[in-house]
Amino acid sequence: MDAWKFRWGVGQWAAFFENQKLPVMLRSRQMMTTLEEERGELLSPKELSDIVLRDPLLCVCLLRQAEREKSHRLNNETTTALAAIMQLGVDEFRSLLLSSPEIEEGNNCLLEVEARATLAAQIALRWASGRMDLNPEELAVAALLADIGELLICAFQPELARAAQEELLSGRAHRSSQAQVQTCGFDFKQLTMRCAELWQLPSLVVQLLRGSDSARAQLTRIASNTARHILDDSETAILAITADLAEAHKLMPGVGLEWLIDELVMLPADVRADLLARASETTS
Repeated sequence: MDAWKFRWGVGQWAAFFENQKLPVMLRSRQMMTTLEEERGELLSPKELSDIVLRDPLLCVCLLRQAEREKSHRLNNETTTALAAIMQLGVDEFRSLLLSSPEIEEGNNCLLEVEARATLAAQIALRWASGRMDLNPEELAVAALLADIGELLICAFQPELARAAQEELLSGRAHRSSQAQVQTCGFDFKQLTMRCAELWQLPSLVVQLLRGSDSARAQLTRIASNTARHILDDSETAILAITADLAEAHKLMPGVGLEWLIDELVMLPADVRADLLARASETTS
């Protein structure tokens, strides 16, 4: 990496990413083509949207393309992957996916953030039903994109992300955001928001990404935090997940802690049982 890029501010990085062709996960392309070959027909928009919700950079590409081609006659924002595919059409979506560069398999930084984003989308989608949300996929999309700034840094300048991680591990910073500011001059959440605004993503998605403006935005933020803590192998991770559950429960008093924990199907049964005992003590 050029040394002078370490001095770039959040605005310069956002402008840089605006002009880059974003890579997508190889598995997204493979999944689509394999299923189409097996069936002998194109996948439905709903099936394609399920693929998008497992690939944050593909989701960004899709929303950006939909925004560019949105007719002025459309009054509603395109806030879900399914709506964006319906707007563009299956043929154009397939062309977008097939023409996108692939993510390098050796980029561990990017793969870790991508896994966290995908998990956050799954949690948001599941927990949204506990609030009887009218459009859970909107929360899933926002949770998927919550760390897009960090994902972009990992995709194009992983050295910068590694420097921030080393700052955190050194003990000179106590939180990831603090380490990022000390290393880069800004935290990656700021970059997420600047990119979302620069790309003119739907205003609802931007609101949800802020994570504080409404109960839906708060749930998006909690889902993202929970995914981060689930993938954290430190001794304090279980305590952090317990705190996340208590916060989520306040937004959904109509459902029990047991339901919230049961929806975390990615956790082993014994871990879920431990969480229920801890969370019950916290909220009692």
